[in-house]
Amino acid sequence: MAHSGFSGSLTSPRFDLTVDMGHPFLNRTVDGFLKIGAVGACKVAAEETFECLHRGDVSKHKVESALKKMCKEGAYWGTIAGVYVGMEYGIERIRGHRDWCTRSIWMLTCISLGCVCMQLSRRTRWLEAP
Repeated sequence: MAHSGFSGSLTSPRFDLTVDMGHPFLNRTVDGFLKIGAVGACKVAAEETFECLHRGDVSKHKVESALKKMCKEGAYWGTIAGVYVGMEYGIERIRGHRDWCTRSIWMLTCISLGCVCMQLSRRTRWLEAP
């Protein structure tokens, strides 16, 4: 009797980009900015593509608007990620090691960063009821 089988592996796509700015703080900050900024831009691209497909029309104006939104969201989330990573690195360097106290300080810092970002964004989309 013939026997057939299938074997393979599924791994997540991985993209690593290394930027050497000459200092670990700058390297981590720029890396966080680029990676999370790309995620923010891809999110907007997916949303705009879905909207165009749902409505069934694509125009030059909509494409330009989508590109503008992608750049804006990418810069917004990239900046937040850069600040986040930079503050994490700074706290770790000041404390000299990682332990529960460093994590607690970091958690409070992240909460305050989230509150500041929410106040600065002036967007209440996440607060609106669906």
